[in-house]
Amino acid sequence: MRRSRFAAYVGSLLLALGLALTGAGTAQASQLAAAGGYVALGDSYSSGVGAGSYISSSGSCDRSTNAYPYLWNAAHSPSSFDFTACSGARTDDVLANQLAPLGSGTSLVSISIGGNDAGFSDVMTTCVLQSDSTCLSRINTAKAYVDSTLPGKLDNLYSVIRSKAPNAHVVVLGYPRFYLLGQTCLGLSDTKRSAINGAADYIDAAIAKVAANHGFTFGDVRTTFSGHEICSGSSWLHSVNWLDIGESYHPTAAGQSGGYLPVFTNAA
Repeated sequence: MRRSRFAAYVGSLLLALGLALTGAGTAQASQLAAAGGYVALGDSYSSGVGAGSYISSSGSCDRSTNAYPYLWNAAHSPSSFDFTACSGARTDDVLANQLAPLGSGTSLVSISIGGNDAGFSDVMTTCVLQSDSTCLSRINTAKAYVDSTLPGKLDNLYSVIRSKAPNAHVVVLGYPRFYLLGQTCLGLSDTKRSAINGAADYIDAAIAKVAANHGFTFGDVRTTFSGHEICSGSSWLHSVNWLDIGESYHPTAAGQSGGYLPVFTNAA
């Protein structure tokens, strides 16, 4: 336990000093993270909805063995691994149901959260079924929530995470853009696609700002998903899935392993 706390403390000092760890340094950072416990929090993008291979005991949380937290755990073998991310989770759900494993021995925490607070599911349903103007109006409502309410929700949650896991390095993962624009592609209009991408940028910027205020690392997955959006011909995201509507607009197994995992590994 002493060694784990010391490793986590050293990792925190390195981060606070702003030392850039690359190459062998990145490997050393991963070893430090693995020396203590890893807790994976968040919503469906962290639980792995859309990636298949769901863990039966996770029930409606739909935790997948193809999700980036599970893959990182398999590759790095931390001293403990708690996977509490859950499909549909909002910030209040994380506070109420996911934080029990956090403690002084936790050296690494990952989380994606905020999309459901901002009404992600309703935004996409509106944009799929309604007119361009109705879609844009719903997106503007979501942006107003991101401006007025989400930062306070995130600030409170991040503060509680830090209080429960004082030695942990916390990585906050963002959301990808959904569409490759300028392509001939069935489905939503270019107006809707552009607005949805803009909404992803908008919430990512808000999440990154609050994460930085807490000294947390923001993992930007828009870079790794570039060229693998819907309409790209090599999409790592489900479009509308009428057989399992809940998987719509979520990363595939390739999106978890190729989009989320490398960003988290580099940030951890």
